[in-house]
Amino acid sequence: MEWIDQFNDSLAYIEANLTGEISVEEAARLACCSTYHYQRMFAYIASATMGEYIRRRKMSLAGVDLQQGMKVIDVAGKYGYDSPTSFNRVFKSVHGVTPQEAKKSGTTLTSYPMLTFTLTVKGVEAMEYRLEDKAAFKVTGVSIPLDQDMETSQKKIPQFWNDTAQSGKVQQLVPLMDPNTPGVMGVSMMTREIQEEWEYVIGVAAEQVPEGFHQFEVPEAKWAIFSGTGPMPHAIQDMQQAIFTEWLPTSGFEYAEKPDIEVYLNMDPAAASFEIWLPVRTK
Repeated sequence: MEWIDQFNDSLAYIEANLTGEISVEEAARLACCSTYHYQRMFAYIASATMGEYIRRRKMSLAGVDLQQGMKVIDVAGKYGYDSPTSFNRVFKSVHGVTPQEAKKSGTTLTSYPMLTFTLTVKGVEAMEYRLEDKAAFKVTGVSIPLDQDMETSQKKIPQFWNDTAQSGKVQQLVPLMDPNTPGVMGVSMMTREIQEEWEYVIGVAAEQVPEGFHQFEVPEAKWAIFSGTGPMPHAIQDMQQAIFTEWLPTSGFEYAEKPDIEVYLNMDPAAASFEIWLPVRTK
């Protein structure tokens, strides 16, 4: 499939530049998607963030260089580490031994191979979804700006949910909710068109905007909507991974590069009820 080839082209670009500069923007361009969607897809496929994958690949190759006799300081510089101290720290986090210890005969190192994405048959487990065409609608809520580094953003979003819930703002939003679009939403306002000001919004579909809140517009879209239940955050994370790595590649649809949404119908962390709204378009 074309998009799998495009994703693998981006992986080849990363591999070819492990001793140079790696641009997230260029990798995403090769994969024909926004940097946000690319980094998220990467994390689902690799079970590691793009940054973590790059560190693992660099340290795998660095281990080989050290075992072949290169000096620690030269290997550190080869893989972009100006400080031997930072190189030592990252190397030990991957291999469990210091670079100097790695040079000794008989030392066991860890190797992470180059990632290649292919589709494999995993069984016959069904994924139920419904398609809905929705006009643009407004969400009232609060937001945080996000860094374009997904590793940083992944830490910010869970903390933002905790802070918003503890502040009582979620409880203030619930009475404003449009009964035709129920649920507390987490809206990822990150697309190829919105590259400069990424935001993550917690809110509800509503027209009113009380003091202390802001209003955001979700554009018109066709949504593939998946329903799920279970303990958080694993239940929704597992479903998101299955949607992007199993359903989307074989669905006949493409990701539409519009905001995507998590909708929480029951926010009990032990037994949440939720929906994932994925914006799609026909190929």
